Amino acid sequence: MAGQMDGDSLKVEIAKNSGFCFGVKKAIDTTMSVIEEKSVVSSLGPLIHNQQVVDVLDKKGLSVVQEPEEAKGSLVIRSHGVPLEIYERARKSDIDVVDCTCPFVRKVQKKAESCFKAGKKVIIIGDASHPEVKGINGWCGGEAYIIGSLEDVSKLPELDEVCIVAQTTMRNELFEQLSEAIAKKSKAAEIYNTICSATRERQDSCVDLAKRADAMIVIGGKNSSNTRKLVEISEKYCENVFFIETADEIDTEKFEKYDLVGITAGASTPDWIIEEVFNKMNNINDKSEMERALEESFVSIRRGDIIEGEVIMVTSSEVIVNIGYMADGIISKEEYSNDLDVDLKAEVKEGDKITVMVVNTNDGDGNVVLSKKRAAMKSSWKDVEALYENKNIISVKVTEVKDNGLVVDVLGIRGFIPLSQVSVKFVKDLSEYRDAELNARIIDLDSRKNRLVLSSKQVEEENVKAKRDDVWSTINEGQVVTGVVDKVMGYGAFIDLGEGVTGLLHVSDMAWTRVNDPKAVVSEGESVKVVIQSVDRDANRISLGMKQLKPQPWDQVSDAVKVGDIIEGSVKKLMPFGAFVEVIEGVEGLVHISQIAYENIAKPSDVLSVDQVVKVKVLSMDLENRRIELSIKEVEGKKPETKEKSSQPREEKIDLSQYNEDTEFTIGDLVDLEKLK
Repeated sequence: MAGQMDGDSLKVEIAKNSGFCFGVKKAIDTTMSVIEEKSVVSSLGPLIHNQQVVDVLDKKGLSVVQEPEEAKGSLVIRSHGVPLEIYERARKSDIDVVDCTCPFVRKVQKKAESCFKAGKKVIIIGDASHPEVKGINGWCGGEAYIIGSLEDVSKLPELDEVCIVAQTTMRNELFEQLSEAIAKKSKAAEIYNTICSATRERQDSCVDLAKRADAMIVIGGKNSSNTRKLVEISEKYCENVFFIETADEIDTEKFEKYDLVGITAGASTPDWIIEEVFNKMNNINDKSEMERALEESFVSIRRGDIIEGEVIMVTSSEVIVNIGYMADGIISKEEYSNDLDVDLKAEVKEGDKITVMVVNTNDGDGNVVLSKKRAAMKSSWKDVEALYENKNIISVKVTEVKDNGLVVDVLGIRGFIPLSQVSVKFVKDLSEYRDAELNARIIDLDSRKNRLVLSSKQVEEENVKAKRDDVWSTINEGQVVTGVVDKVMGYGAFIDLGEGVTGLLHVSDMAWTRVNDPKAVVSEGESVKVVIQSVDRDANRISLGMKQLKPQPWDQVSDAVKVGDIIEGSVKKLMPFGAFVEVIEGVEGLVHISQIAYENIAKPSDVLSVDQVVKVKVLSMDLENRRIELSIKEVEGKKPETKEKSSQPREEKIDLSQYNEDTEFTIGDLVDLEKLK
């Protein structure tokens, strides 16, 4: 059923595809025929999810039972279908079955049955509590997985072959999302989109109308699955959605402020209920002859008009305005300003001229409802649209704090900043923004629906980027800067140089000595001086150094150590061919294994240990190549008697393959070692 009414100002349009679907109509027509033919008829559960229709059928003689054995006379199987075992129970009880299962539902049942018999796991995407889903499951041994959300998908075990079907009234978008997720958890998946074509058409019509309408009326039973889905779809595209079962639930005054009201209805909603709603909406603009005669003696006004009036009274909650009409106009505080704390008596005085918009020509008490903020809003939309097109940053004041975002005033227009668009930082409590002024940018608007969405997060992000760019522009290689240790890792520390710009201080650049644990050198939150070693803006990478701010130890060694000196040092590393001993901080020399003791030793670790303090004699120094040869045995000053040397020259080979890239010696070191053998 489809239709459209165009009154003086309000338009009402019925969605192209609404009301009874083929399956439901067939079930009702068949049931009515059976009732006329037989005096006693029962249905297994309410025939459809519409109490008004159920009441009509009850008066005609159709009783509702919950179990097949309770049936009196013929038993009607409703369009939702039932599990296979219901037919067997009815047969055993010798009950005549009138099967009104929808052909689309029967198709799903058959598909589930064939897949189950083929040894595949059946997965039904739908509402586990819905009778249609329970019925389909009954055709595959009651062993199907019922999936209604991504959370349900995450609970599925790993499966081999699966067969995926859908509840016929499922939203197509949700079916595609869930079936794709299920397929990823199985080795082989057969996907059957069994959503009823009538359901798709009804939902598509709903989408088309909801996108255009200022308000949507969805008619259907509160427990109707397909009707609830129409409500969900309407709410996605329209801000004002009314879910009703009958025309009695309509408050016509709520609709006077809209230009276009759309009507859609679930598959269980009969045409006569849709017509009642349509006719009631059609009467909103009707006026009696007396009203018309009275109006002719005064200024003619219509909803949406922008007019000028004179303030005749001001209270703490409203402003009374003379607009030259048969009734005075009233501006409530809510319609005066978006700021609910506004002091009306301070804002306006008796005798002031004021521009307002007509919201309602009769509030039920004979008064005209006016709005100052809507009048300002209408003239402000052009300015707002220009701000949007030019991507201007504007200052807005927060007028209301909600759980999901902030209500702000934009040139008198009510705007909204969603929670996700408030700040770059995580916001735990929005109440801190109450009465705050924010810089924001308009990211979406629809003047017809008075929708205005802003983002202060975008502005913050741009400010942060600009400040970071400023920091980057001042960074140069070789520059000494002060930063704060942001994070310490095993390989070094990240230093915040300002506005979130960080550089890496590698562990090898922390000190001239070996650093095993960066946390022993720096700690998080500590202020440190570093030198910028390299800058790569494209890769967003800065390399820092700390040891470079101190003198190179090798440059000082000639003043501290001479050839022939006997000094104390600390063993820093033991190798198979000798020991490295630190003679001054940051400078190590090599004690070859032959210089550790006069007697033969198998390996240095037999007589030395790391961090052991030993006395050594400086044998030679090559400062250019940064090598120092040391001896421990010559410090002792005595030489034991030696046996006659072998006539064969001694060969001692050093196997380089056992040392990794962290071993601190050079090929030059190994060559010089030959001199000590």
